[in-house]
Amino acid sequence: MDKKYYVTASGYEQLKIDLETLKSQGRKDVAEKIKIARSYGDLSENAEYDEAKKEQAFVEGEIIRLEKMVKEAIIIDENAEDNKVSMGHIVTVYDYEMEEEFEVQLVGYTDVDPSQNKISHESPIGSALLGKSAGEDTVASTPDGDLKLKVVSFHR
Repeated sequence: MDKKYYVTASGYEQLKIDLETLKSQGRKDVAEKIKIARSYGDLSENAEYDEAKKEQAFVEGEIIRLEKMVKEAIIIDENAEDNKVSMGHIVTVYDYEMEEEFEVQLVGYTDVDPSQNKISHESPIGSALLGKSAGEDTVASTPDGDLKLKVVSFHR
């Protein structure tokens, strides 16, 4: 099964910018490094050439990865309203063990930013919150053990 790439509209635009930058400038930079390394002579013992070829392979791999993401991206409708937690929602959560509330936003993994409390819908907490209603309890299975949580409220 193919992975779904959930992104915000701004995240999608950034993916396209990153892809275009790699296709134009990234390829050009690597081609120049290869050209310079070739000028050093014998390619069989040329470390600069080997490194440039490795960088070229990395850049081409990233281009393929980003093209796939752009092609298969599902843009989160941040204006949609519904009665269950879904992508893009900002969720107020109560942690029973810590006896405190915290807030997270569910985003696709390309938009994850822990400093902004943006977590992946695929993370243990994110996947536990998806599809829940306000007032509903859930359990997130984390590497540190199970967390009992309650969806207090959510909005876009």
